[in-house]
Amino acid sequence: MGHDSYFDPPLAATVVAEGFARWSPELRKEFDTNAHNGQIGQLLVKETDLLRIWETHLRPGERVPVHRHVLDYSWIALTGGRVRQHTSDGTTREITLVRGQDLHFHLSRGQYHLYDVKNIGDELLSFLTVEIKGGENEPLDL
Repeated sequence: MGHDSYFDPPLAATVVAEGFARWSPELRKEFDTNAHNGQIGQLLVKETDLLRIWETHLRPGERVPVHRHVLDYSWIALTGGRVRQHTSDGTTREITLVRGQDLHFHLSRGQYHLYDVKNIGDELLSFLTVEIKGGENEPLDL
């Protein structure tokens, strides 16, 4: 369901746990509740017929709740930092981001990414995410 392309190309990521059993009941419930949450960032800066641009600024300890990507997307780290991410396959990762780092993800028909992101660093973490419309999947309603 799209899980195998989370890190292609790879990030500096460390798997810290595998399996839903290590997750809190609240987190497991959030994955169910937000299974079709299309709000992938904190602020939708711009939306056109071709794309959506999201901006996110996370203070230490803040997180973006579980959200679902269905469109091809790219993101760029505006600052460096560390995040913890829980993914819908039950994996928990800690990822080091470098300022200026960018990644692009292609999602084929029916594929998706479903995860949360928490700033586990000591500094503000900022990034932009650009969703590209017109691909193999329809945009989620916001």
